[in-house]
Amino acid sequence: MRNIPMDALRSFITVADLGSVTLAADRLGRSQPATSLQIKRLEDLLATPLFLRMNKQLKLTEQGKTLYSYAQDIIKLNDTALELFHKPALQGNIRVGIPSEFATTLLPKVVGRFAQAYPNVALEIFSDLSANLVSVDQREHYDLILALHNKLSTNRSGHIKSDELVWVGSHKHRVEQQTALPLVVAQEGCIYRKRALHALEKIGQPWRIVHTNPDLSGIQAAIEEGLGVTVLARSTVPEGLRILHHSAQLPVLGNVDISLIYNCKTSSEATLRLVEYVRSSLT
Repeated sequence: MRNIPMDALRSFITVADLGSVTLAADRLGRSQPATSLQIKRLEDLLATPLFLRMNKQLKLTEQGKTLYSYAQDIIKLNDTALELFHKPALQGNIRVGIPSEFATTLLPKVVGRFAQAYPNVALEIFSDLSANLVSVDQREHYDLILALHNKLSTNRSGHIKSDELVWVGSHKHRVEQQTALPLVVAQEGCIYRKRALHALEKIGQPWRIVHTNPDLSGIQAAIEEGLGVTVLARSTVPEGLRILHHSAQLPVLGNVDISLIYNCKTSSEATLRLVEYVRSSLT
């Protein structure tokens, strides 16, 4: 029996996420040849190709997709085991800015794991629209910001992944069949709102905003009552809501980028550790 090197799996996951050996090497702090060699050794060990080059980007083969799922589980188990026995006595306070939908769906899981590993680190969570969080007035107030970006770019610093935007409705109600599509959205400045209205106007679909709420829990409650439909990133859709299929009334919405914004040179060790927790949860 042969063992799969853990560093090779980390390189494999990073290349798969970024679609580029060069970008992966930069993120991992290794040279491009060293990263390429790790992928080659992994392919030799498993006796199968893991990537195909398509449109100047690396895409996973079917065997690569299978390994990707296993690799994520292996890395998480490895890191959890290490943290159990090697918990640094980290202390401090981290101010985190995050869109409300991620605060509702992502943070409870991340905060629970992080607090258990580092009980002496206090987290202050502030929810707002991404546009506000990254603005000149607010950006310096946070140690870490999870932000959404309307324009896609894998070269963006702190890029985590792209996420599909989807239409979301109630399990009980079919309000998406109304002539004028009723919308439950956040306030002006929300990427989801902007993308939804642009897509509907592009196909000439009538719409009306029936409820505005800055918080995902409020949006979810309105949808469950049958007031309307909304748009969310696929990874943030609560279990109580239903993803709607694209149709003549519900156009394709495209993707948004998700990134983590922090100062890698001046951030505390606690902040950098939280970055890894959030990154692993999102990917």
